[in-house]
Amino acid sequence: MNRYLTFTDEVRQALENNQPVVALETTIISHGMPYPQNIETARQLEQVVRDEGAVPATIGIMNGKIKIGLDERELEEFAVNKAVEKVSRRDLPYVLASGKMGATTVAGTMIAADLAGIRVFATGGIGGVHREGEITWDVSADLIELARTRVAVVCAGAKSILDLGRTLEYLETHGVPVVGYQTDEFPSFFSRKSGYGVDFRLNTPEEVAAVMDTKWKLGMEGGLIVANPIPDEDALDYEEIEAVIARALRETKQNGITGKRVTPYLLDKVKQMTGGKSLQANIALVKHNARVAAKIAVAYQKVQGKSNLES
Repeated sequence: MNRYLTFTDEVRQALENNQPVVALETTIISHGMPYPQNIETARQLEQVVRDEGAVPATIGIMNGKIKIGLDERELEEFAVNKAVEKVSRRDLPYVLASGKMGATTVAGTMIAADLAGIRVFATGGIGGVHREGEITWDVSADLIELARTRVAVVCAGAKSILDLGRTLEYLETHGVPVVGYQTDEFPSFFSRKSGYGVDFRLNTPEEVAAVMDTKWKLGMEGGLIVANPIPDEDALDYEEIEAVIARALRETKQNGITGKRVTPYLLDKVKQMTGGKSLQANIALVKHNARVAAKIAVAYQKVQGKSNLES
């Protein structure tokens, strides 16, 4: 792995000293937000993680390497470079071999985090089954990655442009636990409600860390979702955002947008239709997820330290 992975000094030292580390993705910088909000948010996320006692590792691909942690110049490059590839599992070997620059999605970040030994990852929302997925078969690789890779993903549910019911059914079929963090209802990204429940409610970082530890000590593959609702003061009205998404979806179909272009196109349309409110909500929820992820990483590291002492 040394051939493909490089670490910032901060992240390397944290991993060598068994300190808590939180993985962060680069797709949200390159494809999820406009400039300069993307670089501002990237910096804020790293600071939020540090404030909670963990070390941030923003992950991206540059010059044939998976970079576990980025410096300020590299963060800026992901924020402004228009030629950055969007990298999921399928794309990872090609982007590495070609030396192109790649921003990792949820699936791509999970793979890199797992290779680096990082067990907690904060994102905005996971991908899932798209609306009309029974016709298009448009299902995000994030769901399969959650079933195979040992990383806990803290998110505000799945992106609200998706079919949440089918997404949850898919996760259940593949044995991925959906934990509601201080909630009984699966959040829908911009809103705290969705009409769907979670598998288990856990109220503290320590409870989440115990489930992570137990699952992986049992030898069970795959990760888990920690569904963390957007703060109430930043949430958008569920019915209003649903109406906006329906309009945006119609425009997507009319314009023939497909594949990996769908999500960034839809999110941009929703931003336009909400007068920027969705972007503000997106920033608020991902910062909240980073804070909770850092607390979980700290709790999980304590569990690991206790296990090492007992053994």
